[in-house]
Amino acid sequence: MEENYPNRRSTRKKRKLRFGRIIMTLLLFLLIGITVYSIIQFNAGYKLASTNERKDVDFTGDPMDVKSSAIENILVLGVDTRGEEHSRTDTMMLVSWNKETDEVNVVSFMRDIYAQIPGYKSYKLNTAYYLDGVQLVKDTISSMFGVPIHHYALIDFNSFESLVDIVAPNGVEIDVEKAMSEKIGVVLEPGVQQLSGKELLGYARFRADEEGDFGRVARQQKVMEALKDEMLSPSNAKNYPKFVGAIQGYVQTDYTTNEEITHVLSLAFSGGIDINKLTIPVKDSYVFTSYSHAGSVIEIDLEQNKKELSDFIGMPLR
Repeated sequence: MEENYPNRRSTRKKRKLRFGRIIMTLLLFLLIGITVYSIIQFNAGYKLASTNERKDVDFTGDPMDVKSSAIENILVLGVDTRGEEHSRTDTMMLVSWNKETDEVNVVSFMRDIYAQIPGYKSYKLNTAYYLDGVQLVKDTISSMFGVPIHHYALIDFNSFESLVDIVAPNGVEIDVEKAMSEKIGVVLEPGVQQLSGKELLGYARFRADEEGDFGRVARQQKVMEALKDEMLSPSNAKNYPKFVGAIQGYVQTDYTTNEEITHVLSLAFSGGIDINKLTIPVKDSYVFTSYSHAGSVIEIDLEQNKKELSDFIGMPLR
């Protein structure tokens, strides 16, 4: 009588199929778990930020330049709000995004630049927000430097602190170069340390030394690099959904879709992209002076700075 023996190749194939189904099932459950976690964290961040008081912002951006249609410029403003009706901008940056190359160029404007504010006398640049909000800051920078501004993003300092603590709950590593405490609400000692959102903001705002506003702008740019490193840290990846949810409430913008502003932020913090930085005024293009109605200001060589700005963002200015 002939005996039938199982085919070894067929048995191995069945075992591989069963093993493959187990792996696929585990991956499916993992994907579902990650999705559910992300949704829960996104909603938690959104709910956390929903209590943030938002002011109505009137803004009309410039049309895209036909000759430089790949370049989109976003005005980013950091505002020191302490409950008063009018505030000033402590941070004024132009984030220039080249959509063809995915290059991000960040221009920091000194707040003490002596600027012709449309409809008003000349004052410090940061006075424009105090006088009439985001639109007047946009109009002042656009008319002064001839640069088109297409969108804006506005964040107050309390929101900045919260966002930092969400994305980097263990703090952001910064090498504090000197003791700092005056007018920043925290006490910082020299050395490498992990700074909380409040401490990081204090570090970025400090200017009570011989460097003044120039030192503060340099520290703001240093903070951007440090935040980029934290965003790229694998240990902080679990915080991204909550961070993105919180952005919806903490950052005011005229972007009509969340995807656009999220994409800009992802570019700024992308590991494959360097954040190129420029400070206006550039070196050897300014003098310090004083006016009775405006106090101590920085008067700049406008044409020299326009040329540097044009070369930096890669587009002709008006």
